[in-house]
Amino acid sequence: MKDLFPLTYTDSRARFRQDAAQASQRWPVTRLEAYPLTVDPSLTIDVLWAEPRRPHTVILISAGLHGIEGYVGAAMLRVFMNELAPRLPIEQTGLLLVHAVNPWGMAHRRRYNENNVDLNRNFLWEERFDPHLNPDYEQLVALLNPTTPIRSLLWSDLVFFGRLFSSLARLGVLRIRQGMLSGQYRHPQGVQFGGQATQESTAVMRSLFEQAFRRYERIIHIDLHTGYGPRYQMSLVNSARESTSPSEWIQRFRYPRVLAATLSDFYVVTGDITDYLYRLREERFPTTELFATCFEFGTFGDSLPAQIRSLRITVLENRLFHYDAISDSVRCAIRREYEELFYPSEPRWREQALADYRQAMEGLLSAFDLL
Repeated sequence: MKDLFPLTYTDSRARFRQDAAQASQRWPVTRLEAYPLTVDPSLTIDVLWAEPRRPHTVILISAGLHGIEGYVGAAMLRVFMNELAPRLPIEQTGLLLVHAVNPWGMAHRRRYNENNVDLNRNFLWEERFDPHLNPDYEQLVALLNPTTPIRSLLWSDLVFFGRLFSSLARLGVLRIRQGMLSGQYRHPQGVQFGGQATQESTAVMRSLFEQAFRRYERIIHIDLHTGYGPRYQMSLVNSARESTSPSEWIQRFRYPRVLAATLSDFYVVTGDITDYLYRLREERFPTTELFATCFEFGTFGDSLPAQIRSLRITVLENRLFHYDAISDSVRCAIRREYEELFYPSEPRWREQALADYRQAMEGLLSAFDLL
């Protein structure tokens, strides 16, 4: 299990490239593409294309859209390449695998990219980054985005919880969760910033999607994430645009937890990557069959205290990045807990994540007659 979970972005990329090279032993045409970031060309979005003789279905798996989450994503990519890819019917089935959609975030162990943008809020169909979207966020700015260095965790927590309880009294849990998570386009140094322009990584992914739609009759997309949901149960989160109900997918995949990105099941995201794919299909490729989902590996849990813990460390890490702290001990404590939110170190958690991933992939690929 240790070999599956990488320690650094550089090690993870080298391993992905090595695994990608082995695809040429099965697929007649393979190529590895690398898209360097302008901010740092040593950081690259690496892409494997494995093309069949008679293209029909492409399995598209993307990891690291939220940088630091790419470490778990990289482990799942390796499981796919080693255990599942060798069993696929290659005559009509291709692969499009993306390592580190957000390489800057993965290398720097942040959720956001080099511009503090949450890339899963950046896939806006019409590229209108409206600062007036998500008005509830404006009522949470003081809670979410303190603008001073961190002097004491105790004092920061007292202020945080005071503001949180005040916000709960005014807005309630659901509005706070939605206001916090759905994305905002007004505060560049704030949490959940969706950007004010299409980001470099977003443009690369949009181009890859276009190519996939032009070449294949069916696209199956799995975007790998960590953070939300029960600690020891991965969730499949489908776009609200997916017409088949979660209950039907539960039966077809033989997997117990499938949700829709709606207010009742999950939360509604603006600029979401899976929504963008469905919109692309609807607007430009209506005859292409599409199923796109997110594999979400829960970490802290889904109870209210766990959600508050997640919110607290998200606020602290963002504040640390922009305004720093006065001591190394505070810096280390924040970074350690932030990493646990997206890349848990507990062996039991990692074993369960792998088991859930294998079960879900087996069920999904079998449902589409690929295993």
